[in-house]
Amino acid sequence: MTDQRLAGIDIGTLTCRLLIADLLPAGRLNQLHSERRILRLGEGVDRSKRLKREAMDRVVHCIKQWREVMSRYQVQRCTAVATSAVRDALNRQELLGRIRSETGIDVEILSGAQEAERTILGIRSGLPPAVANVLALDIGGGSTEFIVAPHGQRPVVRSIDMGVVRLSERLLHHDPPTPDEIGQAREWIRRDTAEALAGMPQRDGFTFVGTAGTITSLAAMGQQLPAYEPARIHNYRLSLETIADLEQQLLSRPKAARVGMPGLERDREDVIASGAIILRTIMEILDERQCLVSDVGLREGVLLHLARSQ
Repeated sequence: MTDQRLAGIDIGTLTCRLLIADLLPAGRLNQLHSERRILRLGEGVDRSKRLKREAMDRVVHCIKQWREVMSRYQVQRCTAVATSAVRDALNRQELLGRIRSETGIDVEILSGAQEAERTILGIRSGLPPAVANVLALDIGGGSTEFIVAPHGQRPVVRSIDMGVVRLSERLLHHDPPTPDEIGQAREWIRRDTAEALAGMPQRDGFTFVGTAGTITSLAAMGQQLPAYEPARIHNYRLSLETIADLEQQLLSRPKAARVGMPGLERDREDVIASGAIILRTIMEILDERQCLVSDVGLREGVLLHLARSQ
């Protein structure tokens, strides 16, 4: 066993993820074990600014189980990060204290910029060799990050407080959403995107890359995969035409009727519609006709950052 066996935990607004990997001499990761669970930690945080007790219970229970998994794999070093929901919550220290006392793991709260910087680390580790200059989009539960990453230069990042959970809770109150709600959502996305992109470097000739659950789910749905297949998701080219068609399908039916749609991960039925609205609207603003899908992102970037920090 290598003495560079690492584990990373990403505590997101909607989903928690675990990755255990060996660090190879060339600085690449050899994945040994990965898991993700939709735990909805950020449920209600946009309105109340507080994490719910039952949501914290779910996350702590999950991390305790993952601690046992890490022990079986004889992990040498572990890192855990939290993003939008924990950033926003007034009672975040209660969650961090519980995780520390019950699992022994310290959690780092990432700013939006730190989240984006580690995400692009992960994305770059999995890009095709021909892709050099990147405009990356990471749609999360509570926030969305834009990353302009020219080859060999420090990335320029912007984070906005708009994600699939936040958008759903704030605006999409009917099931399915009404045309007025959808219109309000698009206007919010346009406004925040324009603010985020103001003053960003020129992006002519950059490859548009998307990562995280919304985009990988839409890639799976676009291919009508019966089960999630990372090899068919990663570096798949998802067209705006396909996204618009999926958005129409999702918005034309209630949550219950989305269950079982090919490629749609269970328990994502309520937020996938807001994710499709976000992705389609941003791509139209950017005049991007295609999205290169990355099945690697923050989770891998967190491990690469841990390795570099030694």
